[in-house]
Amino acid sequence: MSVLAMESVVAAVLGACVGSFLGLAAWRLPRGESLTWPASHCPACGRTLAWRENLPLLGWLWLRGRCRTCSVPIPLRDWLTEGLTAGLWVAVVLLTTPATSGFAGVLRLLAGWLLISGLLLLLLLDLDGFWLPEPLCRWGLIVGLTTTALLAVATGTSPVTPLVHHSLAAALALLGFDLVGMLGTWCLGVPALGGGDGKLAAVLGAWLGGKGVMLALALAVFSGGLFGLLARLGGCLKPRQPFPFGPFLATAGGLVWLTPEPLQRQLLALLLPWLNTVGLALGN
Repeated sequence: MSVLAMESVVAAVLGACVGSFLGLAAWRLPRGESLTWPASHCPACGRTLAWRENLPLLGWLWLRGRCRTCSVPIPLRDWLTEGLTAGLWVAVVLLTTPATSGFAGVLRLLAGWLLISGLLLLLLLDLDGFWLPEPLCRWGLIVGLTTTALLAVATGTSPVTPLVHHSLAAALALLGFDLVGMLGTWCLGVPALGGGDGKLAAVLGAWLGGKGVMLALALAVFSGGLFGLLARLGGCLKPRQPFPFGPFLATAGGLVWLTPEPLQRQLLALLLPWLNTVGLALGN
């Protein structure tokens, strides 16, 4: 077995474990429950899960999707979250390891895992309750800027320029979303954007920089608009019925992080050429 294959297997196992934690966090945080106590249990009957029932991916299959005591269904989403996280962690390995080596490669690998996991948690929270917690977004912003500086140092360059560029991208993304939200609210008479969407956009600016956040916003707006149009035509959404935009932002941000920079430039030029010019002005 090659080194890359071994790294992928380890990433899949660790990613599944992290995915299990993300599913637990997405359930407990909105309810104000502790993430560490009590141990994993059935929400319906309260029975504490045995160790084998708590194994990522395998536990759900072992129980056949139902609590062993009260037979209440265990959401399939928990199993899908574990599998998706495992797959994304492997994707980070495959797209990072061949391109970057040394300390910079390890740092970018860890940063990718952290970003993907954080975005997935925010996606689940917004999907469930239109909630993007400000503390999580604030820490995402701080960690993103810190990571930007560390990656610059690891590659032997000054951290000042990328740190300024990413800070500016975060600030403009936040201000832009706030402005669009105000204009939309004024035109529609109802809130046009959630208060957390701008904060999540700022997080993406801190991690992805100018070109990256421009591409992520373009992809999120396009996919979100297409979803809204199809959902309304299909009768799944009523006129002016809101739907969370955070999942589209989080998905787009993760995809951009996994996309090589040359391809980012091509996609940005293809989607919105004028945004490509602005992105270049804001730096990487």
